[in-house]
Amino acid sequence: MIAVTGGTHEEFREYVVARGPALLRIAHQLTGHPNDAEDLLQAALFRTYLAWDRIQDRAALDAYVRRAMVNINISWWRRRKLEEYPSEEIPEPALAGDHGHLPEQVERALDRLPNRMRTAVVLRYYEDMTEPEIARALGISVGTVKSTVSRAMARLRGDLTIPEQRQLEPQH
Repeated sequence: MIAVTGGTHEEFREYVVARGPALLRIAHQLTGHPNDAEDLLQAALFRTYLAWDRIQDRAALDAYVRRAMVNINISWWRRRKLEEYPSEEIPEPALAGDHGHLPEQVERALDRLPNRMRTAVVLRYYEDMTEPEIARALGISVGTVKSTVSRAMARLRGDLTIPEQRQLEPQH
């Protein structure tokens, strides 16, 4: 059981009420799934609450929570790697006529990326982190960040190309 003081609890509650929706959007971008995003944010907020009295710079709270989400998400990937196995069934491809709205298409394209690629893209383009910052957050080299983001963006461009445009492109 966690001992809760009135001031600490109220200050933390106000922070979560004010920043919760934005943090949940970041968690969704990291995980690609709404339920996983809620779990990730909850775990990160729990860690933040435990460290609340040690966090001196209240302006850095969002960065602290984001870092916690990235770290937790990485440990979840590593744990999940042992549980995922190839399947005999191939998933059905998306319908060619499904153009939808661009934000929804981007969300679906991000969902199709592997976890590390999705996380690198989210940190780079949604969180506007530099490559060295991403490398430190993910525990990989700057070169790996560059190649991961480059490959992810190439996949996203391919996924977001309208099928009619793919047919008109010259064959190599």
